[in-house]
Amino acid sequence: MAEHHDHPHKIFNYCERAQDPSFWAEPWNAVTNAAFLIAAGICLGIALREKRLDGPVLWLITVTSVIGVGSFLFHTVAERWALAADAIPIAVFILSYFVLAMRCYAGYSWGRSFLLLIGFLVAMFALSWVLNTLLRDLVGGSISYGAPLVALFAVGFWLNLRGHPAGTWMMVVSGIFFVSLGARTADYMACDALPFGSHWLWHILNGVVLGGLTLALIRHGDRQEGVT
Repeated sequence: MAEHHDHPHKIFNYCERAQDPSFWAEPWNAVTNAAFLIAAGICLGIALREKRLDGPVLWLITVTSVIGVGSFLFHTVAERWALAADAIPIAVFILSYFVLAMRCYAGYSWGRSFLLLIGFLVAMFALSWVLNTLLRDLVGGSISYGAPLVALFAVGFWLNLRGHPAGTWMMVVSGIFFVSLGARTADYMACDALPFGSHWLWHILNGVVLGGLTLALIRHGDRQEGVT
């Protein structure tokens, strides 16, 4: 995490910001956070139309909106508290979706779903450690998203084997997330060709990712066909 000695509280992590501490130093990275709000709005409209605006769906829509606001703050204010406002809601979405997948797709009880979450967290930390050991120099800070990517595909594949239609959605979304993670990783490497970098693509594609996952819950959250 880079900090300039003249601005010790600022974080200079992205190509677009370079060494500019000003509020609008990252216009592309800031404005493209609208993708999260657009995704949340589309999901809200579909949920209302299909009468599926229940607690879990509303929760995901809310967290997606908060992610957009938090990421906007980070790419404008660029301070540590704003980094927390960006990172924490993302973690909340990941953990929430795992629990909801176990409950609403696999059909497990809430208690069992939360117990499985503990195992999921242990596996995530273990996988993150392995990926960090092997690939840290290659992908840098993006390594923290490697475990969620693997988990998203793995749970989707598992659900697909069990005959649940949400599994296909999750596997397709994991492919979009893979491309998104590539855009995040390539940000500084793209600086010579693109002065504004490629991190903004991470925002747009992740808006699609979170929207797609929420739509999967709207469309298939109550279906148990093929699940035993």
